[in-house]
Amino acid sequence: MHLHDIWFLLIAVLWIGYFFLEGFDFGIGVLTRLLARGRTERRVLINTIGPVWDGNEVWLLTAVGATFAAFPDWYATLLSGFYLPLLAILVCLILRGVAFEYRHKRDEERWQRNWEHAIFWCSLIPAFLWGAVFANLVRGVPIGPDKNYAGDVGDLLSPYALLGGFTTLALFTFHGAVFAALKTVGDIRVRARRQAGLLGLGAAALLVAFLAWTQADSGNGRSLIALAVAVAALAAALAMNARGREGWSFALSGVTVAAAVGMLFLALFPDVMPSSLDPRWNLTADNAASSPYTLKIMTWTALVMTPLVVAYQAWTYWVFRKRIGVQHIPAGHRPVPVGPAAPKPSAD
Repeated sequence: MHLHDIWFLLIAVLWIGYFFLEGFDFGIGVLTRLLARGRTERRVLINTIGPVWDGNEVWLLTAVGATFAAFPDWYATLLSGFYLPLLAILVCLILRGVAFEYRHKRDEERWQRNWEHAIFWCSLIPAFLWGAVFANLVRGVPIGPDKNYAGDVGDLLSPYALLGGFTTLALFTFHGAVFAALKTVGDIRVRARRQAGLLGLGAAALLVAFLAWTQADSGNGRSLIALAVAVAALAAALAMNARGREGWSFALSGVTVAAAVGMLFLALFPDVMPSSLDPRWNLTADNAASSPYTLKIMTWTALVMTPLVVAYQAWTYWVFRKRIGVQHIPAGHRPVPVGPAAPKPSAD
């Protein structure tokens, strides 16, 4: 195995880690509107990911940075060809982070409601767009002989890409519902478990359709094994959720996400971006890679730094492992009326 093959594998692992962790982040954001009843429960859901959401995004930064260093041609073609959807994802991630930090700065109902809408939409849109982006990445896009993207936005909106988007949206929302059941107590925990069961059925139907289409178009023996693991893990996650085993259900939903993303990379390899115009113009792990010397330096750096990052993030999850509920939300944080409904000052 060459160094460029190893770095393709490492980048696949980084994306798997990102979608495993940020997937339930996005799901919690969507559930602030689908599951929560009132501002207090929305705060409970937001607090379940409050200590970890920004750390989860480190995996995205690392995956993109590693792609830039290890496969500069892949990085250039990907970010130029997918400019608009990736820009939309970036804007959503920025606004979502601001919303988490600014929502509690003022007690006015309108202020908090607006930031809660931002959390919802800026979780839903990336959850959909990531699926569409990776679907296009696997199936192929117009790439010319100069390694440049030769299409337009319309080329990214095929039925297969839209199915990929709805699949990741449903899967991440299910992943988030299982995480909510794992991290909460009381009535919201019961409702999260119930909603996870419903969401899981929808996610299963979409996932089977999307992965089967992927296997038929681009699959191989290795990707078929990953497909079977993803489907089996999702079925097992639903079964554990129905029995109230939230820990097992969350672990298995994570395996589902990891196997599904892994299948896409297994179907893609040895290409990194296939050309829909001519197979000779495909970007591969070989022709898109940096020099062997660059890859060697990156490998030694990764061997030192990666265990430290993983250990620190694991410690963070351990520290914030306890469940929370509405009883843990401080009392007295009620909306302050503004405008015509505001109380008039006393004449005394």
